[in-house]
Amino acid sequence: MKQLWSPWRIDYIRGEKAPGCVLCAAPREPASAENLVLFRGQHSYIMMNRYPYTNGHLMVIPYAHVAMLTEVPSEAQIEMLQEINMSLEVLREVMDPQGFNVGLNLGASAGAGIRDHLHFHVVPRWVGDTNFMAVIGETNVIVEGLQECFSQLKPAFDGRCTPLDSGGFRPARGVPESDTEDDPDAASDV
Repeated sequence: MKQLWSPWRIDYIRGEKAPGCVLCAAPREPASAENLVLFRGQHSYIMMNRYPYTNGHLMVIPYAHVAMLTEVPSEAQIEMLQEINMSLEVLREVMDPQGFNVGLNLGASAGAGIRDHLHFHVVPRWVGDTNFMAVIGETNVIVEGLQECFSQLKPAFDGRCTPLDSGGFRPARGVPESDTEDDPDAASDV
């Protein structure tokens, strides 16, 4: 018999389930360690996966409730890719993974847990993170709590956004703004 102690899941099991789409509801609340929202863009946002494959498992999610990538407006697709890049940079800085899995599952047969609201997964990986527990025991070992991981990642995301002329924010790429004052072209690919 396989047993793994995970007392934090009892809140979900016993708790009331919110009606509607959890991916639509999450960005309506203020960012916190409770809803795990790390960053909000104009068309999409980044949050931690509540049931991660590994520590630091992030999701990049459009605000639009759509199931297929072809339904996502082009400006949202561009922003989502920028947020994926920002996620990779933050995870490299904070967690120092040796690789990443990045992708999305479209439809139940492709493994989508939430079929009607597409989202990209950004999963940091380390050599040896697929060990006997995952392969033989079919059990993932998560070594750090979600709130602890959130408190490490959130400041790194907060420091990686640049104001847009039209208001709001866009993910910044590359070096922080203070390092680009001497070279105006250094951050021009934002």
